[in-house]
Formats: sequence, structure tokens, C-alpha cells
Amino acid sequence: MFPVMPDRNLTPPAATAKFIFVTGGVTSSLGKGIISASLAKLLQARGFRVTIQKFDPYINIDPGTLNPYEHGECYVTDDGAETDLDLGHYERFLNVPTSQANNVTTGRIYDAVIRKEREGAYLGKTVQVVPHITDEIKRRMLLLGQNDEFDVVITEIGGCIGDIESLPFVEAVRQLRWELPPNDSLVIHLTLLPYLAAAKELKTKPTQHSVRDLREAGLQPDILVCRSEHPIPADMRRKIALFCNVKVNSVIEALDADSIYSVPLLMLKEHLDERVIKKMKLTGGGTAPDLETWKDFLGRLKNPTEEVTVALVGKYVELPDAYKSILEAFVHAGAQNECKVSVRMIQSEHISPENVGQLLHGVDGVLVAPGFGERGFEGKLAAIRYVREEGVPFFGICLGMQCAVVEFARNVLHMEGANSTEMDPQTPHPVIGLMAEQKGITQKGGTMRLGAYACELRKGSKAAKAYGRNHIEERHRHRYEFNNEFLKQFEDAGMLASGVNPDTGLVEMIELTNHPWFVAGQFHPELKSTVQNPHPLFVRFVRAAIQHHKQLTAV
Repeated sequence: MFPVMPDRNLTPPAATAKFIFVTGGVTSSLGKGIISASLAKLLQARGFRVTIQKFDPYINIDPGTLNPYEHGECYVTDDGAETDLDLGHYERFLNVPTSQANNVTTGRIYDAVIRKEREGAYLGKTVQVVPHITDEIKRRMLLLGQNDEFDVVITEIGGCIGDIESLPFVEAVRQLRWELPPNDSLVIHLTLLPYLAAAKELKTKPTQHSVRDLREAGLQPDILVCRSEHPIPADMRRKIALFCNVKVNSVIEALDADSIYSVPLLMLKEHLDERVIKKMKLTGGGTAPDLETWKDFLGRLKNPTEEVTVALVGKYVELPDAYKSILEAFVHAGAQNECKVSVRMIQSEHISPENVGQLLHGVDGVLVAPGFGERGFEGKLAAIRYVREEGVPFFGICLGMQCAVVEFARNVLHMEGANSTEMDPQTPHPVIGLMAEQKGITQKGGTMRLGAYACELRKGSKAAKAYGRNHIEERHRHRYEFNNEFLKQFEDAGMLASGVNPDTGLVEMIELTNHPWFVAGQFHPELKSTVQNPHPLFVRFVRAAIQHHKQLTAV
């Protein structure tokens, strides 16, 4: 006889945190991630311990196998999770690491439920969206709030209300609103107030319809955040409140901002954090958020004393979100140097030895971006040769480092046909090869070298001087590595292995001894750059670009 198993858990596991759910309507890309991060920043600045998690409705297990044109960059956490780029915003705003638990997809939910079914965990029951899928969603929504590590857990629900894919997540939130104690949960709904130029007015109907769809799914928003290009008049706020069944002071205006880093101050002005604290009866925080460090950052960001132009050479430049963390790292490093960093995006496929000088003319530094595959590879090599020979500051990331190695092998060490085995498996000089641990792997998702690994820096190197220490940990996402069989030849010719993994001997960083700033890393430093802690490699690269700019203008 099988034991009787209840259809659902009527009482969720005890949680020590309060939960905020952020949904969106009308259209995608309204900025749920930025609003979530801004609210989290305000609560954190009052002394509350806050984390944010993203629930994505797509069926991929994670974004690791998605083309960057589909979903922007794949953000990697310390524990090796390949996640949505919104987690980058969370870390940049809060300066708190995220993890595997902070990003969950429909694919991961269904995978977990199907595995349980195969193991017989449901004891013969018919497995259904309700309760089994929604129970798994709820379990993961509550996970971060059960270890007394956080006071508030903000959950961003991806997609739009009305999307078929989002329905199980919305249903799970509806159930949790009933199951959690009063005042322990809250729903914020982000909508759009479009401006019709012909009528010269904002329109509230899309917001009304979006809230109607949300209520039909069983959720009543507590707070509405309305994106708008123009200020929302008081009478329009009253109209929205009346038709959407919220308090007038819970209709929050979210105007377009000059920088995403201005949004917390805009939300402070709108009293978003006060509304949340009052509705959830949060206690123990400060009477006002301490944002002095944030304001100092914004002051330096908006009042630069220097300006440089940096070229970002990559193959996904048509979609800036593909390099989101790199672009934001330049913002942080620019503010640290009181410098405006203008980034010139250059498609590596368009670069050739004949036009490289023209395309890179006038830039003060060149960053060769990460990526996979052969497309645009030769263009990156041409760009690197140009900056190496012309003394232009260079920064290579992941594939960018591998490109620097291949270029040096071909044009300095005169190894004809030198290459990465990723691009040419039959190369006579495989200066970059597949990592030993990657050989034999056929499954693509989640199988690369992922997450934080240690690195020992060579004393006195440019890298060590930039970091100010000799031991670091950085995040990885790659399958190929520097071939140590060639290391002595490279170092004898002036390309040093300035960073090495202490356990495997993997070359983590290279640099040139006879160049103003030619540094590259196998890891992704951009993933650890935050407002509070700009990444030292980006800070030094921008500083080198400033020096280069001054030398050019002095001539």
C-alpha cells in the first residue's frame, strides 16, 4: 500500500523574510530589473538585508546556451550559475553576490518536477501544473528567505502579465499571498503610460487593462510603478488609483532617467521605499536611507573632468546588452577616474589589416570582448596587432586574451598558422587548446569552466599593481586555455604569464613588458564590477586611456 500523500502543502515552510513580487505589463523591457534593484538599494541603505531573484518564463534550463542576440549577455555568479543579465544589475546596485538560487527558469522548474516523477516521489499521483509545478515554484521563491540571512526577498517575474509562459509563476504568487502571514508579502506592478504626441497626453488605458489582466489571474497589486516620458498629473494619478484599486500614494511615477543609477534617487523622491515599509510593517531600519556614497558616485559620474574614447571590438555589437556588464564596468571605472568613457562599438567582422587603422583612429584604448566561434576572429587579431604596435592601451577578456596570444604567436614568434584549436583543430601551433577537463564533453549546457577560481599574480606585474594584491578570485566561462607547452617561448619574447591558477597552472592573465598597458585575462572581470567597488582592471585601463589621450593631444 502506498502511503497517502497530500495534493499540496497548505502551509509553506517557515520563512524569516518578507517577500516582494515585481510583475510587469503592457510591454517588455520596461525595467523591472532596475526598479527591483533600485527598491532593494533604498531598503539596503536603510539597514535592511535584501536580495533579489529573477524567475524567467522561458523553457531553457538557463541562458547558457542562448545566443546573446536572443537574450543579451549570460551573467555568471561565483558559484558557477549561468544566469539572466538582470542579476548583474542586482549585484552592481547592492554589491552583494548572487547565486544559483537567484535565477530560476520554467525549464529548471519542469526539469526538477519531471526528475521527481521519474524517481517515484509523487507516489503514483497525476503530475499537474497545479499543484506540482506551482509547489516547486513556491518552494524556490521561499528558499532565500528561510535561513535568516535576509530581511526582504524581492522576486522579479519575467515577461508580461497575459503571457502564457508566465501564468504558472503568477498562480504561484497568488497562492503564496494566501499562505504567507499578513503583511509578509506585497505585489508591485510595473506598467507603461504611453504618450500620444498627436493628442499631447498620456494614456492610462493600457495600465488599466494590464491591472485587469493581473486581477483576473487572482493578484491585486499593492503598488503601481508607472513608466512615463512625462510627469503624471495629480488628477491622472487619482484616475489610475480609482480604476486599479490602489491608494493614490501607491501610484508611483517612474520617469525616464539619464542613467540607471539615478533611478534609486527618483524612487526615493516618489517615496517607494516608504510605501513598501508601511505596507509590510517592516521594522528595524533607519528613518532615511544613507545614500551619501551613491550620491558621491553620481556626482563624479555626471561631472567628469576627463573624457576618453574606448573601442569595444566584438561580434555582437549590434545588441549592446550582449556586453552589458562591460559597458557598466566602464561607467564605474569612469566615475572612479572622474572621466567620461565613450564606447565605440566596432563589429570585428568588419576589421581587416587594411582598414584597422582607419576604424581605430582616435581611440584611446581598445577592449577585445569575449565570445565564441570563428566569426570575427581574424578581425580581432588585426585590432590587437594594431594596438600592440602603436602602443594603444589594450584590454582583452576571455577570448580577447586568447586572441592576443594567437596574434603574438603569429607576428612576434613567427609561428605561421598558430591558432586556437577552437578555430582550427589542425593548427600546427595550438597555442590555445581545449582544457583537459573539457575533453569528451558533448553536452553544451552548464559544462564549461564556470564560476570563481583563484589566481596568483606575479609580483611587480601590471596586474598585481592594479589589484594591489597578489591573490585574487575571478569568474570564468570558457572551454579553451593557454597551452603551457609554449609558455617559455612567449615569456622569452616579452609576453608574461602575470596570473596563474595555483592548483592547475592554468594561465589566467598575460601582459606585455614593453607596452604602456597591454593586459588580458582568461576570466571575466566585468562581472565583479559594482558601483561601490569598480573593478581595478577597468579602473587602470581607463587611467591608461587617459594618459594616452593626454599624450596624443600634447603632440
